[in-house]
Amino acid sequence: MPDHEKMYSLLFNATTNAIRLLQTAQQEKAVAEAIAILQQAQQNTEESYMSATEKAQ
Repeated sequence: MPDHEKMYSLLFNATTNAIRLLQTAQQEKAVAEAIAILQQAQQNTEESYMSATEKAQ
């Protein structure tokens, strides 16, 4: 069974980090960093889900 708590935590924390970065962003570099954080969170969450799904089968 997928570890939804872990997936939620990964995504929530990355989203929080990106939001904080965007709130202080005065430059394109900060926006690019926020996008990278969110994309990495998506990838980590997907990998975690797929791994849990494979183990459950």
